Amino acid sequence: MAEDFPRTLLELEQRFSDEAACRAFLFKLRWPQGFTCPECRGQKVWPMTGSRWLCAGCRWQVSVTAGTVFQDSKLPLVVWFRAMWQVTAQKNGVRAMGLQRVLGLGSDKTAWTVRHKLRRAMVRPGRERLHGAVEVDEAYWGGQEQDVRGRETYEKALIAIASEADGEGIGRIRLRHIPDTSRATLHGFIADSIEPGSTVQTDGLQAYREMKGYVHDRRVQSHQPEDAEHLLPRAHRVISLLKRWLLGTHQGAVGADYLQDYLDEFTFRFNRRTSATRGKLFFRLAQQAVQTEPTAYDALGKHNP
Repeated sequence: MAEDFPRTLLELEQRFSDEAACRAFLFKLRWPQGFTCPECRGQKVWPMTGSRWLCAGCRWQVSVTAGTVFQDSKLPLVVWFRAMWQVTAQKNGVRAMGLQRVLGLGSDKTAWTVRHKLRRAMVRPGRERLHGAVEVDEAYWGGQEQDVRGRETYEKALIAIASEADGEGIGRIRLRHIPDTSRATLHGFIADSIEPGSTVQTDGLQAYREMKGYVHDRRVQSHQPEDAEHLLPRAHRVISLLKRWLLGTHQGAVGADYLQDYLDEFTFRFNRRTSATRGKLFFRLAQQAVQTEPTAYDALGKHNP
């Protein structure tokens, strides 16, 4: 499907003013090469009432929202489209209360659910791994702790960061909420995030040693703790921007249970920070929303307004 998307809020409201227009757009996103019936492989399909389509060959019915973020939602697609626009049009994102107010939703619970489901859609299934030279580091999120040593933590959350080099700047990133800094955890993050054969730059943490399938550029801190940020400047820059975003947009009110969802949103925004138009971000989110498995409300965790 060609990247055909609204450039402004007015264009969005004019183009997607009813459910039929929204369904037609999602249909093209789900089947960009044209619909093929999973039962008979037929390619002719007719629209039905609601969000269903009917195969002309075998009469098999398919819903355009089944198996997507929108499955089983009682909200109209028109509202979902405006929610996606609000989420992507705001440079730093929008909190659930703001989404509720702008969309006129009946409860903060509904806004919270929409917000978290869209965050789940910000990770594209099968996305490419980072490559080239990639800095890997860890950071903490949370308050001060007493009587802890080294990199152990009782209350604070641990975040693994992979930051791809793009000349002197930063390319794409990956972030993950991790349980510890064991060798198995860190090597697993690297394997999932970075293409084999790439150069992985780390600090002197012993857990990074014996890395297989990568060129390991181990940078050991030689003097004072302040030197650490110069060893892995891109990773430390990402950490700084992430914490500023969490503290600014969300006032730091991000618990460990939902931290990965926020990390996914930050990654989505950071990796698309050079997009010329916010409409392009809307298009990408909608594109990924139809590729993301539905998440039941209970699976999202406890509602935290």
